[in-house]
Amino acid sequence: MPARARLARSIARVETLAPQCHVGLPQVHPRAWLVRLVPTRRSVAVGLGILALAVGGYLLARETPLFAIDRIKVDGGSPKVARQVHHALASLVGAPLVGLDGSAVLQRVDALPTVVRASYDRAFPHTLRITVVPERPAAVLRSGPASWLVSTRGRVIERLPSAADPRLPRIWVSTRTPVRLGAELTAAGTATAARAAGLAGAFGARVASVSYTGGALVFHLRSGLELLLGDGGDIKLKVAVAQHALAMLPPGSTFLDVSIPGRAVSGKGSPTLPPAQSSSRG
Repeated sequence: MPARARLARSIARVETLAPQCHVGLPQVHPRAWLVRLVPTRRSVAVGLGILALAVGGYLLARETPLFAIDRIKVDGGSPKVARQVHHALASLVGAPLVGLDGSAVLQRVDALPTVVRASYDRAFPHTLRITVVPERPAAVLRSGPASWLVSTRGRVIERLPSAADPRLPRIWVSTRTPVRLGAELTAAGTATAARAAGLAGAFGARVASVSYTGGALVFHLRSGLELLLGDGGDIKLKVAVAQHALAMLPPGSTFLDVSIPGRAVSGKGSPTLPPAQSSSRG
């Protein structure tokens, strides 16, 4: 047991030599603590003065021409769309940028038939910046002698003059079909035809007209050939298949059916279509 005795003596020696440390918590005096938190009269006066200056500056900016709008800058659209936005917001020139009702601004711009959506930014001191996403023309809607420009979303963008002849596919509708500027086409077949023309991309320049009959979408090409696309789904894929197949068509072919993209079929004569239920050609 000598080893245990030596160990016990060593522990006792270490404990004797170790410094005696006592950690005490600071005493908290509630009244002194509250005095530190309560602001002084001077700090209250300074704070109120800063608040008064801020409110006064805001009211001054609202009621004086200090930050009045003298320029409206439009980004994202064509010069024609920019002119329409300027016309819609003309009454804001001279109004203060501070306190501007942004929602009212966007309502005016979004209401334009040529605009999908818009956003705004105050570019102090005098500029209101409007960024627009414009509608993209896809086809010309024809109803008798009347013509309208239609977007890729099937929205009527503008009425076209009789002499206008944009190189876009035509979509024919009955003269009884209501057409309203700024509204989206309500007839399912007409809307499907417009969206398909937009999805055709550059290939649309080869399309003379688009029809949707009995659930079958057809591109009537300027070459005279009829391109059958089926139900209007997967337009981009079907157009890509058609572009490849058109280069290999047998001579004398009058139609190409890509309604099933993996099995393109060409032939002569009139293609077989489903029984007619409705037509977008009038």
